[in-house]
Order: sequence, then C-alpha cells, then structure tokens
Amino acid sequence: MPRRSARRAVLVLPAAALALLLTACSSGTAPGSGPSGGGDASPSGGTTATATATTYPLTLDDCGFEVTFDAAPERVVTIKSSTTEMLLALGLGDRIVASAFADGPVPDSLADAAADVPAVAEPLSDQVPGAEAVLETEPDLVYAGWESNLTADGAGDRETLAQLGVATYVSPAACKAPEYMPDPLTFDDVFAEITEVGTIFDAQDAAADLVAEQRATLDGVARDERGLTALWYSSGDDIPYVGAGIGAPQMIMDAVGLENVAGDVHDTWTAFAWEEAIAADPDVLVLVDAAWNTAAAKIERLESNPATAELTAVREGRYLTIPFPATEAGVRNVDAVVDLAAQLEALDL
Repeated sequence: MPRRSARRAVLVLPAAALALLLTACSSGTAPGSGPSGGGDASPSGGTTATATATTYPLTLDDCGFEVTFDAAPERVVTIKSSTTEMLLALGLGDRIVASAFADGPVPDSLADAAADVPAVAEPLSDQVPGAEAVLETEPDLVYAGWESNLTADGAGDRETLAQLGVATYVSPAACKAPEYMPDPLTFDDVFAEITEVGTIFDAQDAAADLVAEQRATLDGVARDERGLTALWYSSGDDIPYVGAGIGAPQMIMDAVGLENVAGDVHDTWTAFAWEEAIAADPDVLVLVDAAWNTAAAKIERLESNPATAELTAVREGRYLTIPFPATEAGVRNVDAVVDLAAQLEALDL
C-alpha cells in the first residue's frame, strides 16, 4: 500500500519536529491543516478541539527512513508490546492482523480492548517473526518497537518491505542514529509518538484525548522531594544491566523523584558492576519484573549474595517493582510513574 514516489507533493515530518505535533494536537491542528479554532479547557490546562482529518499521502521521516502512507493503515503487524498497546489505547485494535514479541500481558486498563482482538490473544510469534510469516498476513504496515526488528533476518528490511507495498514505522524513541535518538527521552517524546500515530491512522481526536489524559495524570503525581537514590535493576547476575541516564528508566525515575545512581552514564541502559552499586548504596531498588527474569528471582539473588545482601535497600527490603512492558517508551510509562510513586510512599523510610 504505502509506496514512495518522487512525483508526489507530500508533507515530510522529521523526528526533530515531533514536538510540533504535540502543539498541533492540543490546538486541534493536524499536519497539512490550519488551526481549527478554540475549544474547551483540557485537564492539563490547554484547549481541546476536534482535529481535522489527515491529508494523504502523508510522508514521515522515521529514524531516517522515509515512509509514505497513501491512506490510514487497515492491516497492521505489531512487534513488541509497546506498539500493540499503542494501537489498543487509541482504539485501533481492529487494525491489528498479527502481533509478535510481546514482553508480557497487556495491562488491566487495556484488557477489554485486547479481548476483542484475536491477533493479540494468539500472537504470530513469541519472538521477532520472519519476513515470510509477516507477509502471509498481507499487512499494509509493520509497526515495530525496535529498529532491530526490521532486518533481513527479522521481519524484513524496510527497503524491501516498501518495495512490496508494506510501510514500516519504528517507535521514534527507539531510533539509534544520534540525530534521531531522543537524548534524553522525555514524556513530550512519548506524547509526540501518540500524536504521530494518531495522524498516521487519521485518529487525531483519540490521540489528543489520550495525551490530555496522560498529561493530567502525570501532573497529578506528587514528586518525592527527599532526594532518595535508586538503582534500576533490569537483568543480569554477575554483572547487572541497569537503567542509565537518557532512556525510559531515567525519565520515569525523574518523574517519581528518584536520583538514578547510574544516571551519569550517557546511554539508555548499561552494564553496571555490583561494586559500583554497593559503593553507591542506593536508598531503593527498582526491580524489573519479566517472565524470564522475575522481580522475585532478583530479590532472592540479592539477598543470597553476601555482598549485595549488605546493601541498605536489601537489608531494609526497599524494593519497587515494575513490569517489563512499562520500561520501554509507550502508553504505559505514565501509569508506571503513578505505580512507583505509590510504592515509594508505602515504604517505611
């Protein structure tokens, strides 16, 4: 369906301009359209108005790859939980013809939406699907959480898929090239993706409502002001893999009010020696709960190792947990802030 054409006069939206989409969202404008006038006050203090329809063809600069949509996608393959949940949250679950590489079950808030989507209940693959399996679903869009999902050894490389009439879209937060990677990732970047996906699917009103709701929820979180430190422990045994200073973990901890002891590492995630963690002696530990590496298993590992057992957070049982799907940029990040803030408040500090 979406093919690139030099003869078309289209709108190119580079990743650097994503923030402008947020302004368009709150003011009721869309790419290629003018302002739609005023509106009622939104919960976040802005205004809302009915957005104008997307003008197709629509061309986007996504992680440095130009992709054109001739119409709103009707048949979508989602790869990674973040992309599946994005479409469910926007009321676009009926467009999903196949999902793959889920990081965990959908949250309770999206359970009803997912219940009506067989492709979510029965994923195409537990890992990245092969290109042949993807093409058998006859998609017009493959929406991927990571750039690495779209390779010749994976779901298919972007150029080849485009030649076959299949558009590809990668979550902008996952772009790896320095000129496209958010540095650091912010909630404005997350909201910009919601807005852009809404534009792709001509679902601007749903996107504007979701952004307004999430901004209001985020604004309602009371940030902890005690200067508490934290280590975000994702995986690893001998060498832990932790949240570093420019990705989703840092963004979430900032919103909660936790100082990241690995925050000076200029990366999204990083290897972090236990010796460094012990020296930092964080006040709390944020433990990622994944099916393949549960929070309970991490606690057992921490408490059974004589060295880590001496960490203050371990001795005092100061653990916060977060499900893996909420650790990547997407519609679950705001709820993760709310959840972690509540867990932090409940700790006896």
